[in-house]
Amino acid sequence: MKRNIRSFVMRSGRLTTRQSKGLKDYFADYALPTNTGLWSWPSIFNREAPTVIEIGFGMGQSLATMAEQNPTVNYVGIEVHRAGVGNLAYLIHEKALTNLHIIDQDAVVMIQEHVSDESVDGFQIFFPDPWHKKKHHKRRLIQSTWVSTLVKKLKPGGFIHCATDWQEYAEQMLQVLRENACLINQSDDNTFVPRPASRPLTKFEQRGERLGHGVWDLIFHKMNQKELL
Repeated sequence: MKRNIRSFVMRSGRLTTRQSKGLKDYFADYALPTNTGLWSWPSIFNREAPTVIEIGFGMGQSLATMAEQNPTVNYVGIEVHRAGVGNLAYLIHEKALTNLHIIDQDAVVMIQEHVSDESVDGFQIFFPDPWHKKKHHKRRLIQSTWVSTLVKKLKPGGFIHCATDWQEYAEQMLQVLRENACLINQSDDNTFVPRPASRPLTKFEQRGERLGHGVWDLIFHKMNQKELL
């Protein structure tokens, strides 16, 4: 049986007290079921509202901030690393957020098996592993087949927002997203966009800015029916 190439490697390490408490006491309250069929956002969030999925939320601080600042939007965060899952679960409890849920499984599998076509208003992929060695580029998350899957799940007019601090990966992302005929670049010059205010600065990014490191944002929208004609 052929094994799919994964874009992540599971890391183990000591959890902080906060992360352990988030996993043990709070995660179950915010986790989405992974043993059922297609997810229904109105049933999960008990309301009709735009739904945005973030793939690879890291430690979850920026996603929790977005959910706190945008209470009329539903958010779903996907992350496989236990420290980040525990930390975000703790933050959701601490901030009493009702518009954010967590998935702790492989995003590729979860989105393919549980997300209905044309049901998502946006996908966020911030600072994915760049797999900087050329022999590892096949592990990069932003690939044509995966972008095609995301586009299928997007509503017309929905967005894909990527960000990276690795310029060569940013250029590959730009090429892959441009090649999808259903997507429109939101950049005036068909390249990158300034960081939108909707994406909070992470501590990692703030440190990088102080050191003079660049960050590249890309925002593409899915064409609506009129634009496709």
